Amino acid sequence: MAASTVLAMSQERRRRLSSRDLAQVAMGAGVVAVLGLPGAIAVLGSAVPITLQTMGVMLAGSLLGARRGGLAVLLFLALVLAGLPLLAGGRGGLGVLAGPSAGYLLAWPLAAVVTGRVVEAGLPGYRWGRGLVANLLGGVAVVYALGIPVQAWRTGVPLPETTLLAAAFLPGDLVKAVLATAVAVGVHRALPDLLGPRARVASP
Repeated sequence: MAASTVLAMSQERRRRLSSRDLAQVAMGAGVVAVLGLPGAIAVLGSAVPITLQTMGVMLAGSLLGARRGGLAVLLFLALVLAGLPLLAGGRGGLGVLAGPSAGYLLAWPLAAVVTGRVVEAGLPGYRWGRGLVANLLGGVAVVYALGIPVQAWRTGVPLPETTLLAAAFLPGDLVKAVLATAVAVGVHRALPDLLGPRARVASP
């Protein structure tokens, strides 16, 4: 068999999702859903509530990597848009895309991908520092970058004022990034091959 054919077959196998991958994608979507059970906390002056589900997005990328983590969050959003009340506060359906939270929700899959990419770039080893940076870049910066402009557009509040309102989320999101990193360190320590055979927890 020609080397080019072998290479093509190998690349095709890598593109396919195994049953284990599919199970992990479903599990990742489930984690995001479960973190919505505590409900949502209203923020004075803001139309967007605080939820724990952004931590689930961080965990999806941190634990499953860019591809599976992104697919897990896409699966979660697909279920939400199909009408399942999986968002914090029991929200679901296409109507969520008409609300001020739409940009934040649409940013979630990209956030998981960015988080996963940063983590994967640091392999071998899941390190505290890189893990925290990954969660801050993906789970905070990416989400804010898309969420704040859409919130301003949907509410009619000027962008600078909306940005100041969104600052109320920052302390909680920083805490969620730290917690997600701590959880990821523990999970990768217990399951060192979760991101592949090179994904071993390393010293900070």
